[in-house]
Amino acid sequence: MTAQRSCCAASREAGREQRLPAMEPSGERLPSGRPGMALLPGGTFLMGTDAGDGYAADGEGPVREIRLAPFLIDTTTVTNEAFAEFTDATGWVTLAERFGTSFVFAGLLPDGVGGGRPVPVTPWWREVAHADWRRPEGPGSDIADRMDHPVVHVTWRDARAYAKWAGKRLPTEAEWEYAARGGLTQARYPWGDEREPGGEHRMNVWQGEFPARNTGADGHLGTAPADAYEPNGYGLYNTCGNVWEWCSDWFHPTWHATGPRADPVGPPSGDRKVMRGGSYLCHESYCFRYRVDARSSNTPDSSAGNIGFRCVAETG
Repeated sequence: MTAQRSCCAASREAGREQRLPAMEPSGERLPSGRPGMALLPGGTFLMGTDAGDGYAADGEGPVREIRLAPFLIDTTTVTNEAFAEFTDATGWVTLAERFGTSFVFAGLLPDGVGGGRPVPVTPWWREVAHADWRRPEGPGSDIADRMDHPVVHVTWRDARAYAKWAGKRLPTEAEWEYAARGGLTQARYPWGDEREPGGEHRMNVWQGEFPARNTGADGHLGTAPADAYEPNGYGLYNTCGNVWEWCSDWFHPTWHATGPRADPVGPPSGDRKVMRGGSYLCHESYCFRYRVDARSSNTPDSSAGNIGFRCVAETG
């Protein structure tokens, strides 16, 4: 296990999942309609930023014109309720459950739970035994009152398995950013450039001093319901903050500078997958990645209490 190099999410060492037997969903359903999805018309948009708000090593720029075909995208991240339907139907066991550990923010650990193993460099992350999507903070926690919250502690491979079962797929990074922007051009957030216009909270991010004190001024200390706050111009909820969202692309800091401009799918290989959107742990002083143009990455078998996903589907 190595510390996340660029952001507020912990990582497992690359390739660790190869030590486990391969697994595929044991059942697959045919999609019946597309409830909870928005139809996006496609076309061209300006992807990335040259504003210098973020981190050069992430490869947020250059701004480039991207053309996308129409597609459907979930209006919310996949919820605990939806993921439970998937596991009930297929018997899928997440990698966190198979490894026996996952990463939990220390400030959310309930009373009576061991502190877990601190992650080097980012000790606010703890590797907690038996933390998984059903027990987000480890033993003593559950999701009984969080069925409408994003499922967390899911790896990229878990997310891909769910998407396959649902007759969908994970979004490309370009599709994710196009959808997250909600039709605005080069705005910092889905609603504009001001984080809290008129003092109104529009997303779930860290409020206070990271990592010592979260005031919860935005109404949440951990995850918020998947449809919290107002949707963007395309009807999507929480494309900034709340939980990181897996994309299908391999991460590379510069590949996109000269890569395809029509329906790009990212580099052909890599060791980390793209994550977008930031999470409830992001704070401008440490991880100013809760912008629609910000990027991060993690190994495909990493899971944590602030990583989730949403899916896309073809229009045909």
